[in-house]
Amino acid sequence: MTDADLTDAELTDGRIEELTDAETARFEEEAARLLAFARASRHDNGGFGWLDERGVLDPSRPVETWITCRMTHVFGLAQLRGDASAAAYVDHGVQALSGLLHDAENGGWHSAVSPATGEVVGAVKEGYAHAFVVLAATTAYAAGHPGAKALLADALSVMEEQVWLEEDGMILDVWSADWSLPDSYRGVNANMHAVEAFLAVAEVTGRRVWLDRAMRILERVVHGFAREHDWRLPEHFDVAWTVELDYNVDDPGHPFRPYGVTIGHLFEWSRLALHARTLLGPQAPSWLLDDARSLFVAATERGWAVDGADGFVYTTDFEDRPVVRERMHWVAAEAVGAAWTLFRDTGSAEALADVRRWWAYCEENLVDRENGSWHHELDADNRPSATVWPGKPDAYHAYQTVILPLLPAGASFAGAAVKARA
Repeated sequence: MTDADLTDAELTDGRIEELTDAETARFEEEAARLLAFARASRHDNGGFGWLDERGVLDPSRPVETWITCRMTHVFGLAQLRGDASAAAYVDHGVQALSGLLHDAENGGWHSAVSPATGEVVGAVKEGYAHAFVVLAATTAYAAGHPGAKALLADALSVMEEQVWLEEDGMILDVWSADWSLPDSYRGVNANMHAVEAFLAVAEVTGRRVWLDRAMRILERVVHGFAREHDWRLPEHFDVAWTVELDYNVDDPGHPFRPYGVTIGHLFEWSRLALHARTLLGPQAPSWLLDDARSLFVAATERGWAVDGADGFVYTTDFEDRPVVRERMHWVAAEAVGAAWTLFRDTGSAEALADVRRWWAYCEENLVDRENGSWHHELDADNRPSATVWPGKPDAYHAYQTVILPLLPAGASFAGAAVKARA
């Protein structure tokens, strides 16, 4: 593969019109409702903050780069979909990423800062956060923000020079603040979001090198690690990429590095493999679809209602026994999104049935009609809880899920939203 621009002939297109008018209207309604709640996350001193269950900014929390990026991305998608009022929120995010959260001395982005003082709270450099900077900048660029081109150029330069490991074909998780000392931990969560960001860059800008890098990660993680473990994807590795199956066994409910198999990530990797296949078109290797199906089936059979109640457990061990039985909103959201993408790409009636089944679960259990947004966590009996995710800091998963069936086929949400406007 070369860095040549992607041509129209290399892209797949088309949309399967299988939603009823009522279903389409409900997705649009939910998208608007989520945005209305998310507007309160705008912090007056810069960036976007952590919302509690009622949609009030939590004053004890710093402004975090990953949340600011996710919200900038969400509002960028809303702007691309015709919400002119979202442009001010995109601008707010771009300004924070260009100033408050940016490390002017060492380059890259702090993980978190105090909104009151500007003091750096999270000094390390995180691959996870930097992947989201790339995503947010790409979406803002697609939406036409005048400062997004420079932000995206900076983000891609840092990604290429500091975060991307060419010899591994992966990104690294954590560096010291001055980029001098890499951590020994290696993981696939940050790499999953790197795939998401790289596909968006490739689709929006036409730069083929980012598709190539996304494919290197996908092939190593999905066609390698996941396949080798019968689709029980290990998430944690040492510096030599040797799997550490017992990582965080004493902290199994960690929000970013949980022990065992993370069911929601199987769905996300499945969807991303299908998105890459869309962008590659006739060049796509057959394993992308085969592996996406295998991940989807594994997540469904090992995650849905496996403890006797509806909903997806957060994690299982490597013998498929539930470990953390709380139901996370993002896992259900990713299940719906993966099912829709599989249906769109294959016409599978079973996948469409899964969309409707899991969306009905979300409507009944996760959508919070009293306080807004979605409950971010339910206990094993589907009652609101907050053991892993207190509050409602994240509109990203739910918003993407409800707009996905309303967009044409694409490799990214921004790219698909641009197509929809054409």
